[in-house]
Amino acid sequence: MPLPIARLAVLIPVLFAGSALANPSEAATKPVKTVVQAVRYSKDDLALKQFALDAQGAYLLEEQWEKGTPAQRAEFKKLFQVLFAKIAFPKVRENFKNLATINYDPAKVSGDGASVGSLILINHPLKKQELKLKYDVVKEGAAWKVKDVSVLGDSMLLGIRDDQVRPIMKEGGWDNLLALMRVKAKELSK
Repeated sequence: MPLPIARLAVLIPVLFAGSALANPSEAATKPVKTVVQAVRYSKDDLALKQFALDAQGAYLLEEQWEKGTPAQRAEFKKLFQVLFAKIAFPKVRENFKNLATINYDPAKVSGDGASVGSLILINHPLKKQELKLKYDVVKEGAAWKVKDVSVLGDSMLLGIRDDQVRPIMKEGGWDNLLALMRVKAKELSK
């Protein structure tokens, strides 16, 4: 007996969800590939949706993250995305002008976390480059999101936390951090 169309419509998403669950490595790699392609083609809003904002905030602000009010945390996440897109994405796009290939390693999944390695080949007329990147990915609800990127072993978030966030927080806490982020975001929007 054939399935009614309505029942088939309910089964299709379940079947596709099952295939994603069957291959957690592929599911964890998807946001990494999405970020790379979105940044490359100036689809910054799409790229930004792939980041684990709460995990990034908790890492960057450590114990201060939970001490912040919901409004402070929300503003931090919004400003961090603006700053990240305006500072990091143009640099990445510049490197990608001479992109030859990107090869991704299968994700190494452990519980709600994973790491994905990639090798990016830049075929610049003056100098060919190989960049080894490692992406830390975390599960937020049902979706995998990018938390951090390490280039040649150097964590992006670690540098931001140690060189910028910690000194600013020590100097004046949440109010100081958010005030400085607002000023920088406004400056970069001109």
